[in-house]
Order: sequence, then structure tokens, then C-alpha cells
Amino acid sequence: MTRVAVVTVSYGSSEVLRDFLASIPASSAAELTAIIADNKPTDADAVEQLAREYGAEYLPLPANPGYGGAINAAVKNLVAPIEWILVSNPDLVLGAGSVDLLLAVGDSNPKIASVGPAIWTNNEVYPSARSIPSLRNGIGHALFANIWLGNPWTKAYRKDSEYGTIRRDAGWLSGACVLVRRSAFEALGGFDESFFMYFEDVDLGYRLGKLGFRNVYEPAAVVEHSGAHSTETPSESARMIAVHHESARRFLGKKYSGWLLWPVRFALGIGLSARSALLERRAGHH
Repeated sequence: MTRVAVVTVSYGSSEVLRDFLASIPASSAAELTAIIADNKPTDADAVEQLAREYGAEYLPLPANPGYGGAINAAVKNLVAPIEWILVSNPDLVLGAGSVDLLLAVGDSNPKIASVGPAIWTNNEVYPSARSIPSLRNGIGHALFANIWLGNPWTKAYRKDSEYGTIRRDAGWLSGACVLVRRSAFEALGGFDESFFMYFEDVDLGYRLGKLGFRNVYEPAAVVEHSGAHSTETPSESARMIAVHHESARRFLGKKYSGWLLWPVRFALGIGLSARSALLERRAGHH
């Protein structure tokens, strides 16, 4: 019985998908099923051909619902026996046995709803297991991450630097690659589709935690991430910065809701808008 479905989202991703799909069989001793949700089916022929070649299901979407929306659409197409969903970017290469390692952790405790691997990019481990953003570490990280690299707020938020090789619980795990218990995912209604891109994974980890589930980082499982292939031009980079900050504002507004906290939300909005504008100008000059 196939227990794990690998779900990825293509957005003009035909150039990187081959390496990703080719890495799936060695990631588990068991048979895995795979589905590609296509948010930009302009290169549909190439992506569909790759799906056929590697035995994956191809799901072209009529409109672009964002990363979380595309994952949700793919999950709705899964058959009943699937118990776990490996949510993954297409520009990854899964390490040998990585899915089995993640699955072993997930199976060890019914309260574990998500398990994330060590994500290597540019010969470094990406800080993919972090604390839920709070007013203190969120604002400190936003204001000082780019000008004071060792600041305590970024260190507390990312948390990975001191414990990068240790299995541990986290507030949330990067949606670039995370194994999610299907029953928990569906109990939440999947990703919140109001996040078009960015922070949908933060929000998922936060909501899983509120339901009493655990998010566990397992660095023995390793994947390689080549980077954001679809956002490399200066204009796209600037646009993604704006989207990222809008998603951050949305998440913090959702977490700190209620009329008593409207001054906090207002101040956060001003700060995030100012930081976004500064980073967008810098991106536009490169």
C-alpha cells in the first residue's frame, strides 16, 4: 500500500523538475506516488511529458491559486490510502532514504503532524525549522536581520544555528520540503489560501500547534535546494519582496487579532511597509 504522496507545484519549472522527479525513488524503500500541480501551464507539454516519464500525475490548474492553493488542489485529488503528504518545491533533490527517515519520525508519535528535513542550499543548511513569529522576535528580526547579523531576535526566530544537527520540535517547518500527516492537514482545511505565497507554511505550523500537534525537525533527512528558479529577475525579486511582507502582515494580523490590538497591527503594518519599500529599491538596483 502506498502511504506517501509527493506533491509539488510547477510554475515554469520544467528545467528543474527532472532532477527532482528522478530523486524520488531513492528517497524511500517503499513505493511513492507523485502529483505535479501546474500553476503556469504555458510549458504544459514539457511538464506533462516529465510527469509521464516518471509516472507522476499531472494536474494543470485553470488559474494560479498560489503555492498553498495548488498544494490543496493536488491533495484533493489523492486517493484514500495516502496517510502522509510530502509537500515540496520542484527545485529540490531528495536525499537517499530521506522520506523514510521523515516517515519514521512521524510514525513514532500520533501527535507529530509534520516533519521537516535539513535543507541544504549553497553548501549551507537553510534555517527551515523556526519559532512562530512573535511581536518581539518578529519585529526585531524584521528591523535588524539585514544590518545586524548576530542580533538576538533573528537568532531566536531562526533558532537553527545552535541546534542545526539535533532532532527537535519547532514552531513551523519550511514548506519547501515538509512531510505532513494527511488527517491533520485535512482537519485544518489545508493551507490557508489567503496567503498567495510565503507564510502559508508558518500559518500551517501555527494552526497545527494550536490543535495540539507537533512539528518536528529531523536533520538526519537531507535534501538539496537549488534556489528560487522562478523569481530570479530584479523585477520578480522586488515583487516577491512585496508579497513576502504582505504575507507577514497578514499572518501577524491574524495572530494578533481583536480590536484591542489594532494599534499593534497598525504599527506592524507601517514597519513592514517601510522595510518592504527599502528592500524593493535595493532589489531593483541589482
